[in-house]
Amino acid sequence: MTNPATDLDSIFEFKSSSIKLLSFVPATLDPGRLEAALFEKLGGREHFLAGEQLIIDFSSLPELPSALEVGTLIRLLQQFSLLPVAVHGGNSDQKLAAAAAGLVVLQDDSLSAPLPVTSKAAPPPPALVITRPVRTGQQVYAKGGDLIVLALVSAGAEVIADGNIHVYAPLRGRALAGAKGDNQARIFTTCMEAELVSIAGIYRSLQEDLPDSIRTKPAQIYLDQEKIVIEALNETN
Repeated sequence: MTNPATDLDSIFEFKSSSIKLLSFVPATLDPGRLEAALFEKLGGREHFLAGEQLIIDFSSLPELPSALEVGTLIRLLQQFSLLPVAVHGGNSDQKLAAAAAGLVVLQDDSLSAPLPVTSKAAPPPPALVITRPVRTGQQVYAKGGDLIVLALVSAGAEVIADGNIHVYAPLRGRALAGAKGDNQARIFTTCMEAELVSIAGIYRSLQEDLPDSIRTKPAQIYLDQEKIVIEALNETN
């Protein structure tokens, strides 16, 4: 005969987790401005962050939002296929509103407290390698790692990576590196002709002409104190 206590002990267990969620940090809760900005950065419901779970972080707002604004923000994010699951910051009314909407309310120390190490860290995913041209209207996304493109990225195409982007051919479309907030990510290309570049959500449109020292030349793009820097690569190094 089996021991009932032993059977119950084997049904489930609690384990520490190293899962990290993407934070959405609004600087305003004006629904019109937020909707326009989300559409500009993400497009419609099908985009590279579709289905992502979010923490809504109120820390950058000049004023604490009302309970009504919290509900409006949650519905707006859901319209863009984003899934708010928790909130951070705010006063008791906002936390009650978030809880009523089914979101978890995180305490101030829950975002910074280290998690116990229970096993070896998983290796990062291998880089996604694209050998064919990325045509106008196409989008390629390297989730969780780097993207390497060995062919032309056409004007009107979009290449996105959570890590770095390497284009060993003309880069004529849009390139978005560090898509989930990695401000150390970089973009590299052997022929710089991009329409738009982005690192960790900071964008720079390149509709204006690039200097001759950069245009059509090998170049790298990176962040320096939240400013996009584009510079030529020294081919002799």
